[in-house]
Amino acid sequence: MIKQKLVEDNSTLLSGAIPAYDGRKNLYSPVEFKSDRLEFYISLPIPTSKPSLPIGVFSGFQEKHQQLKLFRINIKLVSKIDGRELSSYLSKEGDDWKPLPQDYLHALDVVLREAPLEKCIPVGRSLYSSSMGGTKDIGGGAVGLRGFFQSLRPTQQGLALNVDFSVTAFHESVGVISYLQKRLEFLRDLSQRKTRGLTERERKEVERALKNIRVFVCHRETVQRYRVFGLTEEATENLWFADRDGKNLRLVTYFKDHYNYDIQFRNLPCLQISRSKPCYLPMELCMICEGQKFLGKLSDDQTARILKMGCQRPKERKAIIDGVMRGPVGPTSGIQEREFKLHVSREMTRLKGRVLQPPKLKLGDGGHVRDLIPSRHDRQWNLLGSHVFEGTRIERWALISFGGTPDQKNSIPKFVHQLSQRCEQLGIFLNKNTIISPQFEPSQVLNNVSLLESKLKRIQRAASNNLQLLICVMERKHKGYADLKRIADTSVGVLSQCCLYSNIDKLGSQFLANLALKINAKVGGCTVSLYNSLPSQIPRLLQTDEPVIFMGADVTHPHPLDDFSPSVAAVVGSMNWPAANKYVSRMRSQTHRQEIIQDLGTMTEELLDEFYQEVGKLPKRIVFFRDGVSETQFYKVLQEELQAIKGACSKFPGYAPPITFAVVQKRHHTRLFPFKIDPSSRQNQLLDENIPPGTVVDTVITHPKEFDFYLCSHWGVKGTSRPTHYHILWDENQFTSDELQKLVNILCYTYVRCTKPVSLVPPAYYAHLAAYRGRLYLDRSESTAYTRSGCTLSRAGPPKEMELPKLSENVRKLMFYC
Repeated sequence: MIKQKLVEDNSTLLSGAIPAYDGRKNLYSPVEFKSDRLEFYISLPIPTSKPSLPIGVFSGFQEKHQQLKLFRINIKLVSKIDGRELSSYLSKEGDDWKPLPQDYLHALDVVLREAPLEKCIPVGRSLYSSSMGGTKDIGGGAVGLRGFFQSLRPTQQGLALNVDFSVTAFHESVGVISYLQKRLEFLRDLSQRKTRGLTERERKEVERALKNIRVFVCHRETVQRYRVFGLTEEATENLWFADRDGKNLRLVTYFKDHYNYDIQFRNLPCLQISRSKPCYLPMELCMICEGQKFLGKLSDDQTARILKMGCQRPKERKAIIDGVMRGPVGPTSGIQEREFKLHVSREMTRLKGRVLQPPKLKLGDGGHVRDLIPSRHDRQWNLLGSHVFEGTRIERWALISFGGTPDQKNSIPKFVHQLSQRCEQLGIFLNKNTIISPQFEPSQVLNNVSLLESKLKRIQRAASNNLQLLICVMERKHKGYADLKRIADTSVGVLSQCCLYSNIDKLGSQFLANLALKINAKVGGCTVSLYNSLPSQIPRLLQTDEPVIFMGADVTHPHPLDDFSPSVAAVVGSMNWPAANKYVSRMRSQTHRQEIIQDLGTMTEELLDEFYQEVGKLPKRIVFFRDGVSETQFYKVLQEELQAIKGACSKFPGYAPPITFAVVQKRHHTRLFPFKIDPSSRQNQLLDENIPPGTVVDTVITHPKEFDFYLCSHWGVKGTSRPTHYHILWDENQFTSDELQKLVNILCYTYVRCTKPVSLVPPAYYAHLAAYRGRLYLDRSESTAYTRSGCTLSRAGPPKEMELPKLSENVRKLMFYC
């Protein structure tokens, strides 16, 4: 409001310009103002309310006043931004070492964001508005809002505006009481049970649900907003506070006397809205402000509903994005484009891609089909009539069931028989008899860690300590899954495979085959191999007698509301050559939300050592795929992690192999839509299908100077495909674009869990799975032992992270995480 009034009233002093404002303290103007220093006074009508009240309660009887309020504004020139640096950076002429002129890009970004910011709610680089298709209730006190992502990017075609459709969850703007009824299962019937209080544990849950949410009050006229700091320890009816004269007042009486309001929910705590002094608001008088991004973790149902909102076929998604560019809330909907003499094309960039051919695959010897080229349009292949490339023999295994109806439990023998049969068809031997009869336990066992551990250890002992596999059938998804995995992988030392009764009930051949593939991979087998080995596909660089290791690395962070759990880093490395399809993992916990992998040196050294033991020599080359790095962190990660890898190599005398360091990104907003030119009418025809697997794009929209490409290696079944972005930050192996693209595409066909190419290069995929497994080890169901008691106001630095438990020798070298 201030900025608008300033511009309206002072056109001459501002040289007739309409500057763009970033909402903080920067104005950007296309021309110079009349003077480098200006001072203005602006008056605006602001509704104020006079408190006639003790300070203790943030409430009060207030008369409405429309009062003019005076603001003083100082403007001084801090820099003149020159566009020539950007032009020379974007044209190939500039020096290679010159950095991207960030300040100029940022200024343009502010200019193009100003119009949407006036009408939308900003979250990160995205903007959301109910005018883009309304809000949708996704349950649990949250609503989904549609919006768009917008960012300026330097590309080979010059400066480009990256726009994409986006959906996110917001807190529903309702009363705090009804919000809690929706958000927390145990408070569903709160409005019928007004006398209900909270146990200490429930109070903590409620506090966690409301902390940091902004609310406004509805018992008096005010524009003020408050942020919830926490809950009072006492129930509302026991709260007292001191007024200005130091007299003690009872909160409930105070509201009756001042507002003639009887507080209903007297046994609930009040909201505490100040960090330092007592300021209490009764929950029933508070509403949640709109436009707040949902904090915390969405439930499975909420996530499914949000994903469904954001899942459009290519044609529809393209229409939405085109609509943003032409519509009333998009980046070009204001006057900024004209004012700053920018020209933003309303048409999506057209470019040519290539489609890489699928590799020929080799299957097991026992089946009819020994080799095949995935020639279907979606590049899936069928294992009917064929064996996996390397089937394992599982003689000693057991089954444990948690919960289930009597009928479901009775179906177990049939399930065991059919799974064993399906394994046999695939060339995997799974003994028709378990080593001890199936064990049936109630679901509650999953809630009791020590009981669960003793049950698993008993099964392991019954198998004289060499059980190869434990299949666990569960009635439903259960948080005890995390404990089960931790106990099996660490203290018991057995490979486990979980599945749900609901899937067993259907018993489709596809479900059994998927289960068999996972089991086979865990126990040490593999699904397919390449018919023409990697050295024969990339002969210039790769030789059969010079082994190469492919490594993948990823870090998973705790969810947004968790401000103390450690992050988990995982690194995997291939352990066979030239097949390169079996990966060993290493996992470590590290400082909360730290992006850089702390123990990368040690983990790499251990993997190189394992490789030496398996292959008989150290790898001649290292190809390292790093997942989960944002663009701003690229060079920091490269500097530190490349050094760590080199350090690990130097631990082996005279060993310094060439290293290729590539960052892999799936979380970006580039989307590719296929169209074909109709020769008869020369019209472009948009196809309502996804780009074919193997589509690669390495011109026009890629980086003006660096080595990067987009590869969509998979077939998008739902929604619009998201191509994976590979950005090569360091390449001592000197791959050509074609060689690296071919290598990555081929590797995507060797993923062990399915019979189709995946969207992410397998080493990065496995690192992601391993990091997820490491995170499970920390998510114990009895997590009360770990959460801080009470809410400490200040904490010195992040806490020392909890170490991950040590893996058992039985599982350490296998792909237990897949």
